[in-house]
Amino acid sequence: MAALLVAQDRPGFYFRVLEEGEVAAGDEIVRVTQGPGTMTVAEVNALLYKPGHPAERLERVLRVPALSPGWHASFTALLKQAQVSGTATGNAGLGSAASLPLAWTGFRPMRVAGKTRESSSVTSLLLESTEGHPLTAGLPGQFIVLRLRPTPDAPPLLRSYSLSGEPSDARYRLSVKRNADGVAGAYIAEEVRVDDLIEVTAPRGSFTLGRGAGPVILLSAGIGATPVLAMLHALAAEKSSREIWWIHGARDHDEHPFAEEVRTCLAALPRSHGYVRYSSPGPQDRAGVDFDAPGRLSIPVLQELGVPRDADFYLCGPAAFMTDLPAGLAGWGVIADRIHTELFGAGPSMTPGISSAPHKAPHLPTGPAGTGPLVSFARSGLSVRWAPPFQSLLELTEACDVPVRWSCRTGVCHNCETALVVGAIDYRPDPIEPPAEGNVLICCSQPRGDIVLDL
Repeated sequence: MAALLVAQDRPGFYFRVLEEGEVAAGDEIVRVTQGPGTMTVAEVNALLYKPGHPAERLERVLRVPALSPGWHASFTALLKQAQVSGTATGNAGLGSAASLPLAWTGFRPMRVAGKTRESSSVTSLLLESTEGHPLTAGLPGQFIVLRLRPTPDAPPLLRSYSLSGEPSDARYRLSVKRNADGVAGAYIAEEVRVDDLIEVTAPRGSFTLGRGAGPVILLSAGIGATPVLAMLHALAAEKSSREIWWIHGARDHDEHPFAEEVRTCLAALPRSHGYVRYSSPGPQDRAGVDFDAPGRLSIPVLQELGVPRDADFYLCGPAAFMTDLPAGLAGWGVIADRIHTELFGAGPSMTPGISSAPHKAPHLPTGPAGTGPLVSFARSGLSVRWAPPFQSLLELTEACDVPVRWSCRTGVCHNCETALVVGAIDYRPDPIEPPAEGNVLICCSQPRGDIVLDL
């Protein structure tokens, strides 16, 4: 129904109430003023949701003062995308899923050219092309997906890891933390050797360092340092004159990788600041040398440091960090489009109209096992056979309790837009506007064969 209404230019908008009062049947509705722009509701709605976003019409709609802040932000994102046409695909006004073209689709083998122990729990790998040809340098902040095969007979493991080194067309560096129950981290730390071959996707992701001259705040905790470390390397390589803040939280010295590497990068930047907190410093950890203060990072800490609020904030860390810090920044008055975040695990759910329920770990769906294509959820570490009772990938995702976002469920809003790491899908029904290249709208699609989703 929602897709049909949008397609037929009948979006069903309500009037906005400017002053409360009584309205009754038979009352006359009179237009008392007409604002600039003279665009109808149907025209404005189609400009956002339907294909075709001409820059001149976007500029025109942005002059309409009646636009809500949300719609204004959506059209601003679309206008920026139109002004750099060819660098991104998808609808930037419907979320952050618009993406850059991928260097290659699916997986390709790459050689392990180096292996380094960064800390008691973090190992870095250097990956090179097997053909000796230059790679496509990933943007600082992007990630790659590995397909690991610890045992020949077991299903492969799919894991997403941020690139942690300076952008390069010669090699990719990624850094992996070994958790107590982490199968992939243990395999990389103990079993992977130099000259081994690993299947790798092209760099992808929209969490990337933006251009500009304003301050940059790189804010991380734990292994969340990896994508912002790549950003720091990029800034140091160009000897950026921007004001740069590196603010990091770790448990202690043993769990603080890249410390010297960060100091070297900061020394190459003329306007840099570095600050590190240890939540549980050990007896050998030296305040003022290894770290600056005990405790965890928080908004009061940023305020005490004098961090500028008009900066671009790039955040990555564990779940609690990624819940508290973005909300705290918004409450502090930082503009929403200056807060950029990256999640290692599955993203938060967004299910309008559905009451919250206790979080469950992703699991196989109840009922008989399916016999269709294999659907793998890369961030959740789950692989499930498709079964006919499901009408869409969204329904399968919900049945597995994999965190997911949705709103319209009919291919209109793009809230469910997800990276399709490998494979092909069929749409039933077709979405109003297709997603970005390499992405899929899971609310109205089914797998054509084995697929991997970035969920």
